[in-house]
Amino acid sequence: MTERVLIFDTTLRDGEQSPGASMTINEKLMLAEQLERMRVDVIEAGFPISSEGDFESVRRISEKIHSITIAGLARCNKGDIDRCWEAVRAASKPRIHVFIATSDIHLKYKLNKSRAQVLASAREAVAYAKSLGPEVEFSAEDATRSDLPYLAEVVEAVIAAGADVVNIPDTVGYTIPSEYAERIRYLYSHVPNIGKAILSVHCHNDLGLAVANSLTAIQNGVRQVECTVNGIGERAGNASLEEIVMALKTRRDLFGIESGVDSREIFATSSMVTNLTGMIVQPNKAIVGRNAFRHESGIHQDGMLKEKLTYEIMQPEDVGIKESTLVMGKHSGRHALKQKYAELGFHLSEAELEKAYVLLKKVADKKKEIFDEDLIVTLRYALPVVPAVYKIKNVQSIAGNQVVATATLVLEKDGVLLKDSSTGDGPVEAMVKAVNRITGIEGKLAEFTVRSVTGGPDAVGEVFMKVDFDKASFIGKAASLDIVDASARAYVDAVNKSIHYHMALEAQNGSVEA
Repeated sequence: MTERVLIFDTTLRDGEQSPGASMTINEKLMLAEQLERMRVDVIEAGFPISSEGDFESVRRISEKIHSITIAGLARCNKGDIDRCWEAVRAASKPRIHVFIATSDIHLKYKLNKSRAQVLASAREAVAYAKSLGPEVEFSAEDATRSDLPYLAEVVEAVIAAGADVVNIPDTVGYTIPSEYAERIRYLYSHVPNIGKAILSVHCHNDLGLAVANSLTAIQNGVRQVECTVNGIGERAGNASLEEIVMALKTRRDLFGIESGVDSREIFATSSMVTNLTGMIVQPNKAIVGRNAFRHESGIHQDGMLKEKLTYEIMQPEDVGIKESTLVMGKHSGRHALKQKYAELGFHLSEAELEKAYVLLKKVADKKKEIFDEDLIVTLRYALPVVPAVYKIKNVQSIAGNQVVATATLVLEKDGVLLKDSSTGDGPVEAMVKAVNRITGIEGKLAEFTVRSVTGGPDAVGEVFMKVDFDKASFIGKAASLDIVDASARAYVDAVNKSIHYHMALEAQNGSVEA
């Protein structure tokens, strides 16, 4: 049978200590219910003595959540412990979590106490908490900078006093995995009664090692890990719950240990924490970042299309994400583009794909991210309805409230480049006049519509024009990151349609006369 590690979620306590991440009582209840759905083992709901709001949120969560342990934090004094017990006592599985610092730095500068005094406070606090409730956890704050023999003495004393769980936190994110492993092994070999309690770790991320340290501790016998959703918390944050859970799941072959967390709820929980706290997850964040299951490189996309295992070590569905995404951009390849168009319902020939690919590259050079709407618009102009008599090679415009709007165009017809310029009341009118001069065809702009294909300042703009040519009108359409460029292409599209219309009309009349 695979061993279990308990997941102790402290998002509502340590996570909320992130600057600006405070939540209302109702928001905390909402998150607690989601953590219960995700099946964490313990929720540290708050620090009841710290405020009336914290007390009330811990109390209400204790009354609401029934399937998992609810813990409240308390310092090693009777007042804190009484207030904590009052808040958690309604829980089906209440836990009082007491803590005191054990490093000489904290003893000297924060507590102004001797080692003997701290040892006595820890022993007395655990014994008193145990007299109130069924489960007590003790934390030796700043344990990774504490003298090891003294830390072992404290751990032995609190276990003898009744501690069910003993936490060895890396409070300031100071240690590295090899040191942490040695510290855990030392405690297992120098604390005679350590088998009577569950050993726990609580790692901070000041050196970016919180998850690595937590996993190392698990490998060395620790069976509870304290962590937060999205890794939020004091300073650089805590060990990330989702990274620990998925590391254990993905590398079950190495750890041989599992958590009871329903990983399919990870993404929903992460999103909720983001929405409640306003702390946005970085795009490249492991497991829940926007880019965690997105692939843009052409080589990676080709590998993904052949076998997902080539570039994905876990399934997005396992963390509650619908599917992997092939992101279209300047690094994308033809294979991925063809697959993406097929998903959108367009099955392209190699020639059609090549045209779309060339156009896409031009858009991608200017636009950071290509959306499905961009692909559809690109395809529309890669595969014109009529062959282009005139092709746009270059568009330049000058406009402003202090200058005369001017447009210069270079068109190609039968391999010959044709260039002209014109002025107008605005750059679009100037462009229309320049096209009319080059083609010798007088069109009149009857309707003009511009819409943003996608959101954001780098959105592609799509232009629709209705152009009157003598007795016939034609719709021109085009899209570009530049509105004047899109307008010019739309107008030339209408000109080309007009030319083909008259060619077809002449051919029809000729056949009738014959």
